[in-house]
Amino acid sequence: MANEEDDPIIQEIDVFLARSLLEKLYLFQYPIRPASMTYDDVTHLSAKIKPKQQKVELEMAIDTLNPNYCRSKGEQIALNVDGTCTDETSTYSSKLMDKQTFCSSQAASNVSRYAAAVYKKGELHLTPLHGILQLRPSFTYLDKADAKHREREAANEGGDSSQDEAEDDVKQITVRFSRPETEQARQRRVQSYEFLQKRQAEEHWVHLHYYGLKDSRSEHERQYLFSQGHGLAENTELIKSPSEYLMMLMPPSVEEENDKPMAPSNVLSMAQLRTLPLADQIKILMKNVKVMPFANLLSLLGSGTDATAVLRCVQQVALLVQGNWVVKSDVLYPKDTSSPHSGVPAEVLCRGRDFVMWKFTQDRWVVRKEVAAVTKLCPEDVKDFLEHMSVARINKGWEFMLPYDEDFVKKHPDIVQRQQMLWMGIQAKLEKVYNLLKEHLTPKKQEAQSAHPLLVSGEQRVNMAKAKVKQNYGQLEKEFQKQKAEMKSSDASARTDVPNIRIKEEPVSAEEPMDTSAHEGLNNGLVNGLHTAQGSMEPVNGHLPGGCIDRVAQELKAFVSSTFKKQFVLTLSELKRLFNLHLASLPPGHTLFSGISDKMLQDMVLDTGCKQILVPFPPQTAASPDELKVYALWEAGDTYDQHRQVLLEIFSKNYRVRRNVIQNQLSQECGEDLNKQEVDRVLKVSFCSVW
Repeated sequence: MANEEDDPIIQEIDVFLARSLLEKLYLFQYPIRPASMTYDDVTHLSAKIKPKQQKVELEMAIDTLNPNYCRSKGEQIALNVDGTCTDETSTYSSKLMDKQTFCSSQAASNVSRYAAAVYKKGELHLTPLHGILQLRPSFTYLDKADAKHREREAANEGGDSSQDEAEDDVKQITVRFSRPETEQARQRRVQSYEFLQKRQAEEHWVHLHYYGLKDSRSEHERQYLFSQGHGLAENTELIKSPSEYLMMLMPPSVEEENDKPMAPSNVLSMAQLRTLPLADQIKILMKNVKVMPFANLLSLLGSGTDATAVLRCVQQVALLVQGNWVVKSDVLYPKDTSSPHSGVPAEVLCRGRDFVMWKFTQDRWVVRKEVAAVTKLCPEDVKDFLEHMSVARINKGWEFMLPYDEDFVKKHPDIVQRQQMLWMGIQAKLEKVYNLLKEHLTPKKQEAQSAHPLLVSGEQRVNMAKAKVKQNYGQLEKEFQKQKAEMKSSDASARTDVPNIRIKEEPVSAEEPMDTSAHEGLNNGLVNGLHTAQGSMEPVNGHLPGGCIDRVAQELKAFVSSTFKKQFVLTLSELKRLFNLHLASLPPGHTLFSGISDKMLQDMVLDTGCKQILVPFPPQTAASPDELKVYALWEAGDTYDQHRQVLLEIFSKNYRVRRNVIQNQLSQECGEDLNKQEVDRVLKVSFCSVW
């Protein structure tokens, strides 16, 4: 209190924040000049700036008439730089050093705490500085003088010796091709001093106009140092508490850690790692370890880390394989990178590595030759994929690196289900890209994996195969006899008169009833084609109630007709799928819930004017029997009926036909020349999308 009484407040000054020159105001610090040389004596000849680097270069005139100027020294410097001849390229045209160049350097990296202040009529106006530049003399003219001196010496030493030199002999040269640049090499090159100097030199100079202190333009610009409005709305930054205001003016200094030893770019200590956000920590750990159980990941992140947040972050950079987390391929192979072995782009590498990861979701063992045959990648790339997540075993293949994590799978079933859905999507993409066969999709059963590998001769293998066939034949024979006995007993029990028993029978046919099990989620309570909540329309002993057969036939015919008018060609499998979707949209108790077999559906297709196209599919096709049955609408009543019939005749002879053959056949049969666009239109409106 005593100190406050001794130092009373004399005057309170209002402070305003000027924004007109925000991010435009720089402070130039000039070197010390002679006492006889005032600021008005300096004349700026030219000025230029590189905005990105905040680099300024000023050219100022030197007062040669000043008593402190040494004229003989100025003449000597001009002679050394330009020589005896004077032309447009001369630095000093007056044969006297009459100007000097100043180059800038940043005085401080953080200038947010500095401002330019102007006091006027009891008000203090502050404008934040955008940069502080120190101007130092540039001695590039000395480099120019040294260059000219070396040129003169070379000219004197050479003389006329070039006339006596014989013609150079032909020399053999070796041509070498550079290897593809790796990501680490590119980062080192970008951080090198030569690269930074080159980038700085590439930026063009922007020439500026200099206005003197007493110029009218300078006087106009100085008015922007004052706040344009004194309202509270334009000075909200100054409506702060005293401590906040002081913190804004003088933020705490942050010492730059320039003295710490530089570690390699791929090395990060745990202390530095834990200063990063959680998502970055998990990404760095997974990128370095590649395969990790969830428990180990939590232990590396330190105590107190939220497991839910870790689960949320790890799913962004890794996929679940056998209960363990494996880093995603796009994290290891970012976009616009390539393989260091073969130069293959990152997109192809990611597909190949995803295939290896997907194979490990199906089985614990993967064969390297199989991966190379499917992905068509070089052996080095395939080996890198396998080494990321597996260990080689002699005479067995590559085994997944970690055991199956049952604890994680039991604790987090929702995560496991979500990851399974992701793998289903990845599998669909891989099937489309690599044209995977069923042998690739079904996991192989490995027996006695823990046992040591045995060497079996060819004769032993043949004997083992024969014994296995005999064993399987005996088992199949027993099962057949058992099923035959069960069928006889069920037939005998069905003939007995049991009251209140209603039996559903299909018409006698070799066709199987239509399978709707694959679309249970679309049937809204359908079981085997019947609605469980309605029983009035159920057939009794193969006969529907009176009048129901006609209604069912009418509804089924309406569905088939409308479907084939939209899609002229359909397989039986696709037609059954559309019929199940149609059933799901119907209300409970509809007549179609009485049960429709494959035989009824196919007969109705033929009754509506459609024909079955006997497409000669190859015998080794992987399609199901329902996918091999193709039906087409023969006459739709549009202008493409004739074209469609010609196409059906073509595909009844071959399941794959070239476009030019189709175009020639259409032209011959229809009597008109069709161009490529017209043929494409005919194919689009017809049926070629089926195959």
